[in-house]
Amino acid sequence: MEEKTIESKVVFAGRIITVKVDRVLLENDRTSFREVVLHPGAVAVLPMFENGDVVLVKQFRYPIKEVLIEVPAGKLDQSEDPKECALRELREETGIRAEKLHYVGFIYTSPGFSNEKIHLYIAEQLSQSEQELDFDEIVETVRLPLKDALKMCMEGKITDAKTIALLSIAFLKRG
Repeated sequence: MEEKTIESKVVFAGRIITVKVDRVLLENDRTSFREVVLHPGAVAVLPMFENGDVVLVKQFRYPIKEVLIEVPAGKLDQSEDPKECALRELREETGIRAEKLHYVGFIYTSPGFSNEKIHLYIAEQLSQSEQELDFDEIVETVRLPLKDALKMCMEGKITDAKTIALLSIAFLKRG
């Protein structure tokens, strides 16, 4: 089950994403079009304290015009190592520094139209300092027990996919 690209045209190139329209040859010899959002990739990191507390961030998400509760996360810079990006984003958004960072896999956010891949990490052995936010970031931290964060997922108070994935993985790993 493969589709072969016949023609590809970039219709938008921005700071974060590129959008292209491809004409593809299907397995049944028909042609169709695919709209594709190219993304450099990202990381998401769940800081977890020894007592089981986690730190999440609240921030306004412009595309949906809502404040979401999420794990700290951010876009990979060009050629940036995902682990280094995770440590940087954790420090910037929460002020937390981690001695241990465990890679737990990755997710594709919306593979029907985007190639965005988010690398998932759990951070441990944490120390707290001041946030180092970018000039255009307004982020509030929230510390709560993992079980309370999972309950918020079940109640529809946390709806961000990467956050639900990481909280679920953390819960399963803790047994």
